[in-house]
Amino acid sequence: MKSTPNVWLVLTLLLIACQPKPIQYNDPVPDHESFTLASKILNETRTLNVWLPPQYKSGDAKYPVVYMPDGGIVGEDFPHIANTLAELISAGTIQPVILVGIQNTNRKRDLTGPTVVAKDKEWIPENGGSDAFRRFIRDELFMEVNKRYRTTDTRTIVGESLAGLFVTETFLLAPDMFNNYIAVDPSLWWNDQYLVKNAGRLLATGEMNGRKFWFAGSSAKDIQEATSKLADVLTKVVRPGLHWKYSPEPNEKHNTIFRAVKQNAFLWMLGK
Repeated sequence: MKSTPNVWLVLTLLLIACQPKPIQYNDPVPDHESFTLASKILNETRTLNVWLPPQYKSGDAKYPVVYMPDGGIVGEDFPHIANTLAELISAGTIQPVILVGIQNTNRKRDLTGPTVVAKDKEWIPENGGSDAFRRFIRDELFMEVNKRYRTTDTRTIVGESLAGLFVTETFLLAPDMFNNYIAVDPSLWWNDQYLVKNAGRLLATGEMNGRKFWFAGSSAKDIQEATSKLADVLTKVVRPGLHWKYSPEPNEKHNTIFRAVKQNAFLWMLGK
C-alpha cells in the first residue's frame, strides 16, 4: 500500500525554502573605546562602546552625544552607525558628535514597557523593563559619560524596531532626557498601540519646547499603520517649539529600512 505524502509538511518545507535569507553585513569595526558600568538600578554590569570624532583628539572642545540602544559591536548596530557618522562628519554635512552604544544584555526586557496583550507577553515574558532602563541611562550613564568625555548638554538618541519603540516612549514620557529623538521603524504595535493611542494626551502635557523627533515607517503593515497614526496625532496636536518629521518608506522592509534612512535622519537632525 502506497503511503500518501503529508501535503502540509511538503508545503511548509517549500515555504521555508522560499523565505528570504537574513541580510548578512560585514561592517568594519571602527576604532573605539569600551568601558563597563556597574548599574545599581539594573543590578548588572553594562558594556558601553564609544566612538569619538577625529576632532576630539586635538583641542579641548566639547561635543554633543548620540546615545544608541542596540549598541554592541557583534550582531548589533554600533559599527555601521559609527561609520555613517564618521562619513557625514568627514564630509562636513553634520556637526561632530560622540557616539555611545549601549550593548544589550536582555534586549526585549529593556526596550519594552509593560503590556496587557497576551501575545506580547507570550513573545516577551520579561517585558516592562523600559522604565528601569531609562533610569539607568538618565541617572547613571549620563553622569559616567560626562565624567569620562568632554560633552555638551545636547543629547540625541537613535534606535530601530524595539529600540525605536523605546525612543518613542522616552520622547512621549520623558522628553526632557534628550534634545533629539530618532525612531526608525518603531514597534508601536506593542501593547495594542498604547503609545499611539495616548500620544495626544502625552504630547499635551510634556515639555516639548526645543525637542526634535524624526521617525520612519517601512512597508511592514503593523508598523506602517501605527507610525502613520502617530504622524496624524502630531499634525493635530500642535506644540510650539516641537519640530518633527515623519518619513514613510513603502519601498523598504523592516530589515532594510535602518540602513536606507539613517543618513537622512542624521542630516535632518544634526545637519549644519
